[in-house]
Amino acid sequence: MKTNAIPRYDTSDNTTGCCPRFNPEGWDNQQLHFENKRFVRAKTRSAMHIPWNMGAVFTRVQKHIEDAGAADPATEIVLSRDVSPWEAEHFFAVPKDVPGEEMATLSGDFITRVFEGPYRRAREFDHDMQIAAKAMGKSAKDVFFFYTTCPKCAKAYGENYIVGVARV
Repeated sequence: MKTNAIPRYDTSDNTTGCCPRFNPEGWDNQQLHFENKRFVRAKTRSAMHIPWNMGAVFTRVQKHIEDAGAADPATEIVLSRDVSPWEAEHFFAVPKDVPGEEMATLSGDFITRVFEGPYRRAREFDHDMQIAAKAMGKSAKDVFFFYTTCPKCAKAYGENYIVGVARV
C-alpha cells in the first residue's frame, strides 16, 4: 500500500441517501503507512463511552470540510477512539487544511481488521486488535475504529461493519 493511502472506498452503492453501503473487500488484514497524513481532529463528549454530541460535532466538521473544498469521498475515513469514558476523539482524513478546525497529522505503521457487529462489542474488537498486533510480534500503541455507517444505515443495510485500525 502506498504511503498515506487507504483501501478503496466505494461510495456508489447508497440506497439510504446517507451512508453508502460498505464493501469490506480489501480492508481486512491490510498494512497502512502514514507519513504526516493530514486530519481534522475533533472531540466529542460521552457518558460511559456512549456519545452525547457526536451528531452535532460530525455535522459541524463535515460542513467545514465541504466549505473548504476538502471533501473527497474516495479517500474519506474517520478514525475514532475513546480517550476516556467521558471523551472521544475523531480524525477526519482531508487533503488540505480546514479553516475553523483543529488540524493534526498521523504517522506510523498501521494494521486493519474488519469486524461486523454492534458498537457495544468495541471492547472485544479492541482486544482482537491487540492480539493481531502481538501475532505480528508488535504491540498496538493506539487503536482507532472506522465506523463505516451510522446506526440508521447499519440497520437499513442489515450489517454494521467496523474497521479496526491499530498503530503498531
